Amino acid sequence: MCRRLVLLTMTFSVLVQPSDAAFSASTAASPTASAGSSAAHVLNRLAFGARPGDLERVQATGIPAWIELQLHPERLDDRALDTRLASFRTLALDTDTIVREYHEPAILERRQRQKQDGPSQDLETSGPQDPTAPAPPDVPTRPAPSEAQRKDRLVLAELSEARLLRAVYSERQLQEVLTDFWFNHFNVFAGKGPTRAYITAFERDAIRPHVLGDFRQMLGAVAESPAMLFYLDNWQNVSPSARQPRAIDGVQAGPTRPRQPADRASQLTAGMRRGINENYARELLELHTLGVDGGYTQDDVVNVARAFTGWTMRPRQGATFFFAPALHDRGPKTVLGHTIEAGGGIEDARRVLDLLAAHPSTAVHIARKLAQKFVSDTPPPALVERAARRFRETRGNLREVTRTIITSPEFHAADVRRTKMKTPLEFVASALRATGADVRTALPVVRVLRDLGMPLYLCQPPTGYDEAADAWVSSGALVARMNFALELGGGRLRGITVSGSGGQVDALRQRLIEHALADDVSDTTRATVAKATSHEQVVALVIGSPEFQRQ
Repeated sequence: MCRRLVLLTMTFSVLVQPSDAAFSASTAASPTASAGSSAAHVLNRLAFGARPGDLERVQATGIPAWIELQLHPERLDDRALDTRLASFRTLALDTDTIVREYHEPAILERRQRQKQDGPSQDLETSGPQDPTAPAPPDVPTRPAPSEAQRKDRLVLAELSEARLLRAVYSERQLQEVLTDFWFNHFNVFAGKGPTRAYITAFERDAIRPHVLGDFRQMLGAVAESPAMLFYLDNWQNVSPSARQPRAIDGVQAGPTRPRQPADRASQLTAGMRRGINENYARELLELHTLGVDGGYTQDDVVNVARAFTGWTMRPRQGATFFFAPALHDRGPKTVLGHTIEAGGGIEDARRVLDLLAAHPSTAVHIARKLAQKFVSDTPPPALVERAARRFRETRGNLREVTRTIITSPEFHAADVRRTKMKTPLEFVASALRATGADVRTALPVVRVLRDLGMPLYLCQPPTGYDEAADAWVSSGALVARMNFALELGGGRLRGITVSGSGGQVDALRQRLIEHALADDVSDTTRATVAKATSHEQVVALVIGSPEFQRQ
């Protein structure tokens, strides 16, 4: 325990700087950055960090050629990853099968228990169901989960493990980075009722195939996804004049948590009544397309919601999208100055999606978010404008928009290197890659992400997790990261082995400094790592260094 405290103190002395400015100064690349640091920059931003040998491979291939391959993931052999994922039987299942065989039995069992033991919170409206979460401190013992409960939890557990394994082992690194980005852009919360049963298909079918494809196609796939329909309550969005029960298919969904309760409470609570539900319409305009300053009005929100009336699903009968004409508002609608004539049916909402995907504000909003992801928390306006223009020119071709950003002088400039704080997922995945870890089970790391404040698929607000550094920089967060580095270096994460842990300490130190930090470290970091006398200390001090925290 004493040795652990000493090491924690050593690591903390490296991480904690007098100010944010000092932290940035200690990690920024020099204007004369080497070819190795250029390759490291590309691997840090367009991949989840470098694995042993990656720097040399990128340099041998050439950065432009490596980027071009990543922009065409279908050209990269990912069979080794497929082998690792082969045992996850839920990943290929359709939503109907997951609901019928994994989720619904647990719900029925819970209801039967309620009849026997008295009323308790219903699973359909309960909070987060994290498969890795420990029992609450006020519950001394928890009965072993039944077979039905284990199967229900397995869906989210396998999806979370797969996300981590893809980040660590996929050769298609840019695709994985973009899948994380776009899932966050179209965030859904697994803790809201049966949404957790829909997320597997949501990520697999609505997000992943389109991250380098057509934005309008992805927008439509998301709009029809049961996960989005349920999460933002559009499945209960019906014309006020339509005759319908208080709850479709026997499930009453509550409103999502408002981001600004004082300003939006009336709109969100309206979802509890029969009639127009604006939740999805508002987020479609504000988050998914135009942006908060995109030029829409409250009337536009109402008319978009009217256009999407009748876009629904039956949560317990297949959980697939369908259009219900009887629930649709058949009247004319005006959206962003465009009139949608009466009687359009399902095409009303599709016309709205066409308008939004082609709107100049959408081009700017998407360009800015991608530039923030890849270049800077405050992206250069000139780069945003070029990327937005490319979005308009190609009608939302995301491969071309992404190419514009990641081949730009702004992306490759030395002064943007190591200026972005890694999110917990980026930090953990890059640590596993840097140490050449063999991950036989990823569940311990899923738990680490929960402890670091980023539980996978359990971000509640529709805004998703924040991309900016401020969200992830605090003393508590840094200590949690150091604890993970200690556990990883000490071999205390079950099912995970660090490469080279049986060799010489000096060799491991030199190897990690060269390929995990591209041999580009401050004198302070180098002197601190030199004090390490064990494999645990070397890994902890390198992974816990300021240089490694940044990308």
